[in-house]
Amino acid sequence: MGARVTRSAAISCVAIAIAACSHHRVPVNSWDPQAAAAYLDRRIEWWMGWSGAARDRGTFCFSCHTAMPYALARPSLRAALAEVAPTVPERQLMDDVRQRVRLWGATRPFYTDERHGPGKSAQSRGTEAVLSALMLAWDEARSARLGADARAALDNMWAVQQGSGPDRGAWAWLDFNLAPWEVPDAQYYGAALAALAVGVAPEDYRSIPQIQDRLQLLREYLARNYPAQSLHHRLVLLWASTRLEGLLASEQRQALIEAALRAGFAGEPAR
Repeated sequence: MGARVTRSAAISCVAIAIAACSHHRVPVNSWDPQAAAAYLDRRIEWWMGWSGAARDRGTFCFSCHTAMPYALARPSLRAALAEVAPTVPERQLMDDVRQRVRLWGATRPFYTDERHGPGKSAQSRGTEAVLSALMLAWDEARSARLGADARAALDNMWAVQQGSGPDRGAWAWLDFNLAPWEVPDAQYYGAALAALAVGVAPEDYRSIPQIQDRLQLLREYLARNYPAQSLHHRLVLLWASTRLEGLLASEQRQALIEAALRAGFAGEPAR
């Protein structure tokens, strides 16, 4: 089951690779944006109301497999649907992210060592820090202004980055045996998402002096561990490379796009 899920996730990234690195367009009327939006809204409403996602101080867990994809994808439907503002579910999700950022020192991790086993508190903090930074940076890129909450989220992200050891430059990442998002090697996926957060943050955030040492650690980690990564994780890095320069050489980008197309359309296993 894990291999099938991983392969399906990798195949789903083919569209990202094509959109990020080419000028291919989806044919007009080949899909129903209204139905897509309705489905996404229903699923995130279910997640936010699910007792299993509830956390302390009236907040809920925003997951890398449900909430984060919704936060990144749903705004893209606004133009197609002539929406002039975020929907109620979008606002509810982003309000929760901002609340967790503001209460960073007061809220408990999404998962704790006491209830879920050794290492889960650190994994939760690392995962939450990256996801909140990405979602807020993505949201504020539309206004071209980096607000206080997004800046705080990015500060939190850098504060829990690993600064030494074999995983220096990365973040502790949740492992619940849920491939490809929450498994041991998903630490690389998380680091690629952190690079995407830096790349999309407005006001030329990537260039501020205060983050250059940390950003260099991130770049080194991504380069050092690239050869061993699954196709899914490498495709997320490809996405990040369209927003933050210096993550992939042009030959790597082209080879990765070709690998994604082979996996998606020729049935080749995702490696």
